[in-house]
Amino acid sequence: MSLVVYYSSATGNTHSFVDRLGVRALRIESKGESPILDEPYILVIPTYSDNEGRDAVPKAVVHFLNYPENRALIRAVIAGGNRNFGAMYALSGSVIAQKCQVPCLYCFELRGTDDDVYHVRRRLNIFWKQKC
Repeated sequence: MSLVVYYSSATGNTHSFVDRLGVRALRIESKGESPILDEPYILVIPTYSDNEGRDAVPKAVVHFLNYPENRALIRAVIAGGNRNFGAMYALSGSVIAQKCQVPCLYCFELRGTDDDVYHVRRRLNIFWKQKC
């Protein structure tokens, strides 16, 4: 498996999910400079939006992807969300997938279940094998 880059807010939901994946990971911090990457990665992000879908992608992730080097190396996205928000559930994944023209591999709720972790690990293995 290759690199997973993720953003997690103070709730720690996405951090907990990525930690349970047991993969090599790099966290995008909410403050400070974004890292500039030099290898392909899969982005794991939560969704934050209003009822209209505005601001679904966290600002730190937007800033990170505004670097052409980072945008060029994204290979897929995995999105977190809360099903209580209906159509806005995991919207960030769809937004990033469309804008960066990459697949959204999976969506999980809050911290994800053990089944979610299993399915994402499996999909990551398959995805990276196909890309190599």
